[in-house]
Amino acid sequence: MIPAMAAPAPTPVARWLRCRFALAAALPVAVALGLWHSPWVAWAVLFGIQAGLALLERVPVLMHSPPAAPSTAWHRFSLWLHGPLQFGLQAWALVWLVATPAGQGASWLAVLAVGLAVGGISGSQGITFAHELGHSRRRADRGLAWALMASVNYAHFMVEHYRGHHPRAATLADPASARRGESLWRFLPRTLVGSFASAWTLEARHNAQFKRSWLASPLVWATALQVGWLAALLALWGPKAAFFWLVQSAYAVFLLEAINYIEHYGLVRETGPGGRPVPFAVQHAWNADPVLTNSVIVNLQRHSDHHMHAWKPFAELEPLAGPQLPTGYAGCLFIASVPRWWFALMEPRLAALQRTNSS
Repeated sequence: MIPAMAAPAPTPVARWLRCRFALAAALPVAVALGLWHSPWVAWAVLFGIQAGLALLERVPVLMHSPPAAPSTAWHRFSLWLHGPLQFGLQAWALVWLVATPAGQGASWLAVLAVGLAVGGISGSQGITFAHELGHSRRRADRGLAWALMASVNYAHFMVEHYRGHHPRAATLADPASARRGESLWRFLPRTLVGSFASAWTLEARHNAQFKRSWLASPLVWATALQVGWLAALLALWGPKAAFFWLVQSAYAVFLLEAINYIEHYGLVRETGPGGRPVPFAVQHAWNADPVLTNSVIVNLQRHSDHHMHAWKPFAELEPLAGPQLPTGYAGCLFIASVPRWWFALMEPRLAALQRTNSS
């Protein structure tokens, strides 16, 4: 018998790609270390990460991620690891604010900087990880997702996203899908109000369907926790602590809804028999695949596959050949903030999709 040849040792690049999702843990740690120096360093670290990712998305060798791979315990651990890191960062920011001389004497502008720095992590990563955990069939995963969303005062996402957005994505009935010609700044108030109202409507329908009391609704308890925690911050540690919490929550929610704006902008599912939208397909979400951004937001940019297979773990998502963004999510956040730039880049793409679909 010819002996089997030993598998070649993995190269350093292959080893890095295998554990690239661990890169996500570096972001909250970097912001926490920045706050150790000053609120301005913390904010600069966060902005530097966001801008750096946006620039690196255009480097040719970094524009594509590795193929999908089987999900392992390591991938689930990488999601759970973010929980203590984010909660620790939020707690450290409060301790800095109320128990250190620098924090006690901080100006309102400095508190704003800390809120933006922490909210950048709880929004770009915390909400993204909560989104992934919320799609899990494990109750513990969904429990952590609720906790992460409550930590940014947006627990109703846990109802609206799974029961509202997924069935209605890329339709005019979905408050989280941006319409063609709608700027980010016009989209934000519509989605904030619409998503909140939709979540409570869906929860009321769910309670009626299963004959469940509102006291058994996790949405009620999570909302009460949000209000109670904010009141406790105000009563125990004063207005600056409450202001910090509101700022980090607001910036986190802004990042969430800005990404929602990008993901389905201008794409509409056709109406099928009976007036119902056709099944979600590859052409109903915008996709991107830069490796660094995918590593820190667990493949969220492979968005068509996520909607088509909502229970599929993030490691197994495929980079489908659907509509492609001009750059990754990090770069698109900056572009979408300036409507003229956004429309200039996206209108030709939408027009090309229309021509392809009509041919």
